[in-house]
Amino acid sequence: MPDCIFCDIIAGTAPSRQVYADDDVIAFLDIRPVKRGHTLVVPRNHSRGLTDLAPGDGEKVFAAGQRVGVAMRDALDADGVNLVVNDGRAAMQTVFHTHLHVIPRHRGDKLSFAKSLVVRRDPNPDETAERLRRALKG
Repeated sequence: MPDCIFCDIIAGTAPSRQVYADDDVIAFLDIRPVKRGHTLVVPRNHSRGLTDLAPGDGEKVFAAGQRVGVAMRDALDADGVNLVVNDGRAAMQTVFHTHLHVIPRHRGDKLSFAKSLVVRRDPNPDETAERLRRALKG
């Protein structure tokens, strides 16, 4: 799809810090992470949102998101994860290629989580990506 940054990432023509990929999905670090390790899982087939997402693609995105979330517990000592889909402009979707946010959470992080909604950065994204890749290889 022209003018879609996620399609460019999938095609390898735009940079990303990829942590997982298979024939159906690709997962990479968010460039403006809410928490260290915030990962986006994207179907390789373009869809703008839930209304045109093939059900099989949705299943594969969620399955990969589950796998990434489990890896976050190991790689980032996460106590839990948020799995979030922002569908449509009213839901704060900013890139119109369906994607699942996988966000690691830690006990007692409510205040730092709220602050990170404004700051949104990872001090060492290359290390974070490597840690997640290792955990996913398990």
